[in-house]
Amino acid sequence: MVKVSKIHAIEILDSRGNPTLMTKVTLDDGTAGVAKVPSGASTGIHEAVELRDGGDRYNGKGVLNAVNNVNTTLANVMQSVDPLSQSAVDRALLEADPSKGKGTLGANAILSVSMATTVAAARHLKTELFQYLRTQVIGKDEKYLLPVPLSNVINGGAHAGNSLAIQEFKILPVGVESFPESLRCISEVYHALGKRMIKKYGRMSKHIGDEGGFCGFGLKSTRDAFD
Repeated sequence: MVKVSKIHAIEILDSRGNPTLMTKVTLDDGTAGVAKVPSGASTGIHEAVELRDGGDRYNGKGVLNAVNNVNTTLANVMQSVDPLSQSAVDRALLEADPSKGKGTLGANAILSVSMATTVAAARHLKTELFQYLRTQVIGKDEKYLLPVPLSNVINGGAHAGNSLAIQEFKILPVGVESFPESLRCISEVYHALGKRMIKKYGRMSKHIGDEGGFCGFGLKSTRDAFD
C-alpha cells in the first residue's frame, strides 16, 4: 500500500495579499500534490474556523500556527492513513480536531492537507483530478458530464463595498448544448451587463469586486441588481 512520506506547509499570500497556506503532500513513491487554501473576504458565524495568529504581524491574519499544525499534528495523523481513500483521509483529518468549527487545528490547515493528498493520489494513479474525485464519490463505471458553469457577475457586501444584501449574483446558462457555448453565453451576458450598468449608473458601477463581478455602485437594492 502506498503511504504518505512527507507533508510540508508554508505561509503564502492569496490574491488579496492576505496570508494563507500552501501544503505539499509527498507519497513514498515520490509522487506529490500541492494545494493552496482559498480564503473569503467575509465569513459567517456557522462557518468552519480559519485559524489566524492574531497580533501585529499581517494585521493579525498570519497563519503560522496553522502551518505548524500541518507540519506536526496532521503530518503525524496522515502517516497511518491510506492516501488513496479520500473518505479515510477526510475522516482522519476531521477526527484529529474534535473542537467546534475545527478551530483548534484550523479548518484551513485541515483543508490544505485534504486537497494536497487528493492531488497526490490522482497523480499516483496517473489520472485527472476530476476523474479521481468522481471515482471516489460515485464509482469507476459512471460516465463523465461537465457541470453547467456558474458565473459571478455582480458583487455585493464585503466583496464590493456596496450596500447590497447579497454577496454574489450569478448567472447559469441553462439549456445550452455544450460547455464552450455556455462560456460564450456567460461572456456575452457579462459584457452586455457592463455596458448596461454604465449607461444606467455611470462608469463607477463597472468597477470589479473581489470575486470578478461588477461592484454595482449605484445599485440600491437586490431588485435593482436583478433588474
